[in-house]
Amino acid sequence: MQGTRSSQRDMRFGVFEIDVQARELRKKGSKVRLQRQPFELLLVLLDRPGEVVSREDLRRRLWPADVYVDFDRSLNKAMVKLRGALGDSSDSPLYVETLPRIGYRFIGSTTEIPPPPQVTADTIPPRIEVATLQATDIPTEAAERPGAMVAVQPSNRRRILRLWLGGIAAVLFLTAGIVAGWAVRHHRQSSESIHSLAVLPLDNLSGDPNQEYFAAGMTDELTTMLAKNSKLRIISRTSVMQYEGTQRPLPEIARELGVDGIVEGSVARSADNVHISVQLIQAPSETHVWANSYDRNANDMVTLPPEIAQTIAKKLNSAVLRPAPTRSVSAEAHDAYLRGRYLWFADKNDEAGKYFKRATELQPDYALGWAGLSMYYGAGTVEGELDPRRSLALAEAAALKALELDDSLPEAHLARGTVYFLKDWNWERSQQEIARAIQLDPKFAEAYHFRAKILAALNRHEEAIAAQKEASELDPFARAFALPLSYMVARQYDAAIADARQRLESNPYDVSTHWILAFIYQCTRTDEESALEWERMFSLENDEQSAASVRRAFQHGGFKAMMSWRLNVLKNNATTQFVSPVEMAYCHAELGHRQEALALLEQGYRQHDPALLWVQAYPAFDFLHADERYRSIIKRAGLPLTD
Repeated sequence: MQGTRSSQRDMRFGVFEIDVQARELRKKGSKVRLQRQPFELLLVLLDRPGEVVSREDLRRRLWPADVYVDFDRSLNKAMVKLRGALGDSSDSPLYVETLPRIGYRFIGSTTEIPPPPQVTADTIPPRIEVATLQATDIPTEAAERPGAMVAVQPSNRRRILRLWLGGIAAVLFLTAGIVAGWAVRHHRQSSESIHSLAVLPLDNLSGDPNQEYFAAGMTDELTTMLAKNSKLRIISRTSVMQYEGTQRPLPEIARELGVDGIVEGSVARSADNVHISVQLIQAPSETHVWANSYDRNANDMVTLPPEIAQTIAKKLNSAVLRPAPTRSVSAEAHDAYLRGRYLWFADKNDEAGKYFKRATELQPDYALGWAGLSMYYGAGTVEGELDPRRSLALAEAAALKALELDDSLPEAHLARGTVYFLKDWNWERSQQEIARAIQLDPKFAEAYHFRAKILAALNRHEEAIAAQKEASELDPFARAFALPLSYMVARQYDAAIADARQRLESNPYDVSTHWILAFIYQCTRTDEESALEWERMFSLENDEQSAASVRRAFQHGGFKAMMSWRLNVLKNNATTQFVSPVEMAYCHAELGHRQEALALLEQGYRQHDPALLWVQAYPAFDFLHADERYRSIIKRAGLPLTD
């Protein structure tokens, strides 16, 4: 990263102060959690207050030319996080103004914080000289007075010094024994009191932003190995990623995550050499329980996370013996897989798929690579980005290959269960595979989440909500929208709204939760609130053009006009890319277009569009429930009919 000018001074604006050297943002003296990229973005804007900073300028300042990123997505994400830290809004900004498709401008009033005064020889007070006194120079009453200062003759000074040193040595010896005994007991108590752990994102100390994926990958694998190889409760990676680059106190982080222990550390990679430092801390007391450093060749990194995890588990008397993997993994394939996982968690499924595919090409017998590739195809299909007529067959082939290579891999069974559900509409086999994934890894939140999807499609809503609650407990910060969605599909709208609002209180800039809230309001016919949520959702994605279109449509013709606008957007997109026919059917249903909605639902059935599986949950289709054509589609899909 190129960063900002090194000469930039500390600044104050509103209730905030920015410390450039410490890389800290403070609000009324307290540190504000802000990751590195949003912080650097703020520095660039403060460098030119009141001026428009173009998106191209930001790209040059924040992302070097040799670093490939999805710039628009990365910049938008950084801006959302910056606004979240500042409590700012794109609609009525206090600090950062958006100029659509042009750039941004810092509009707050700023003042420069002067540096602290330099300490020089001139500012140090003169040393007070004390005259040497003889004992005879001091009056007797002064010599006898407790606390009186009396100079000692040189002949006596050495004897007193020996006695004094001997006394200190005895005290120190005794103290050392007490301290050593206390330290052993305290260390044992600290380690025994750790029953749950969070692995904080390992710092990338490589000096190369291209290595961020590697640090994230090591964090992910260490978290996974601790979950598999210990009896400890391990907080998932997605839940701790919010603390990346923060300087908050560890006890505070531990309280928020509900854990006793914290694992933190750093990764430095240079060419084929990797240095990793890791330490285990008992969080409430901030007691260091264990620490170690590892220097390895990049080719040996596959085995290091399991080794570290096993060491930590043994230290905490929580180790679970598992057979070592029998198949070696090449460094290049492993590296490609780590890049894919990094992009997957960054919501860049399309880019992730390229690296998962690369991993399987580099090592055709790499089971995790095939499982990742299968999940890429499955996720892309569910999100409407891939045509199910082609993608689901590819997802199945990859899942079968992963299982063939390693039947003990939970990710492989999840991938196979996903294919049974999406491609074959085989609910029983799908649930069996998900159950097997959970049996292999009882802490696998992703498997519980997909179980909730299956149960919801089968109208087993109470079971679906329970499954999603398990997923959310295992991974509290992943998919904030998921539990409100489960409530919504069950038509428990009050619970859905309450849960979504509660989650938005802690993360008001989560686009997916705003989308779910908009949908819930649509289901309850609270049209104005729904339109406002649609507008907020587009604004958070920095799509001000769509936000303005939603606003104009609703103002001119209400909710139906907004649905007409959305339908036209989908039709235009369908000329160049795959668009879910069920999503278009939904718009027609909201507009009361019976024939068009039925024709598109039939098309969705023929194409195996995943959106069809939950179509009975949406009130927009209720007016079709008595229609035999609609009922035939649901029956042929193998779904139980609702009244």
